[in-house]
Amino acid sequence: MTNLTITVDEETLKRARIRAIEAGTSVNMVLRNFLESWARSPAEAPGGDFVAIATRASGESGAAGRTWTRDDLHDR
Repeated sequence: MTNLTITVDEETLKRARIRAIEAGTSVNMVLRNFLESWARSPAEAPGGDFVAIATRASGESGAAGRTWTRDDLHDR
């Protein structure tokens, strides 16, 4: 593993350490998990397949067009 140095103000680090302790982890582990998640390609990320499919979707109603009205949806 490679070490990484970041700069953050003391108050932010203090609050982060408290939250990490409360969560039973460390600031280092929180940052490592975040970076690993953030660095994944969209296909590797949770829901990545869904995101890829949704991005390619046209979002159209099809050849017949919309066959319903707002009132149809809210008919009570």
